[in-house]
Amino acid sequence: MKNIPDYVGWQGITARYVHFLFCGCILMFLVLPVLAVIPLSLNAEPYFNYPIQHFCLRWYEDMMTSPYWLLALKNTMTVGILATLIATVLGVLAALGLSHPNLPGKGWITALLLSPMIVPLVIAAVGMYFFYTKVGLAGNLTGLVLAHAALGTPFVVITVTATLVGYNDNLTRAARSLGANPFYAFWKIKLPMIAPGVVSGALFAFATSFDEVIVALFLSGVEQRTVPRQMWSGVREQLSPTILAVATVLVIFSILLLTTMELLRRRTERLRGIPRGD
Repeated sequence: MKNIPDYVGWQGITARYVHFLFCGCILMFLVLPVLAVIPLSLNAEPYFNYPIQHFCLRWYEDMMTSPYWLLALKNTMTVGILATLIATVLGVLAALGLSHPNLPGKGWITALLLSPMIVPLVIAAVGMYFFYTKVGLAGNLTGLVLAHAALGTPFVVITVTATLVGYNDNLTRAARSLGANPFYAFWKIKLPMIAPGVVSGALFAFATSFDEVIVALFLSGVEQRTVPRQMWSGVREQLSPTILAVATVLVIFSILLLTTMELLRRRTERLRGIPRGD
């Protein structure tokens, strides 16, 4: 087998094969239930079981023509993009502040910023509902955008902070010594170097908003339904195979996000000169 040293005996080779087999079984256990949805979304009959007799795109057509699903998709994209922009700006600023070595109360500030990831989502949703109701932000897209931005900001903070660990501050000092102001030095020197972390955090924030349903149940009204909430309502009110088509689209979208983040991770490793093991 490739990359196995010569001193490794047959016991080591066997253990490695067993390890790969065990990991493959775990992967199949996790992935197969998700992949099973895809063929069912192509079933010509409104059934949720196998075997499938005929295939068609009937449920995808229903998804693209239904006013309910189109409105949900529009709301999801609007909320996701706006929430991602807000979370990215706030997360980058917070990460820059946390990277300062002399920041007082750094541990407490970090814990506060990451608390939306730790607190159970239903508790956060209840708190947001009572607070946003008082200020008139419940039942509209503005409140949902702000809530999703709060949920996505910790992901940006984590990824950007991790990227800043490998950043050489001497580059910024050199730019400042040559006459660049702080904003210009950040925009032209620091931001391009930490861009993979910023983009990764933004993708995490967007995925968080795109898949979130609990906060949407509390804060969105009838006209502000997102795709996850529409799927939740469809499961409870009218079980339709159109949900399988939407789920398939979400799976494909998640795969594209994961692929993008993996490419960004590899780019960051190349920028830092970290050798990649195969």
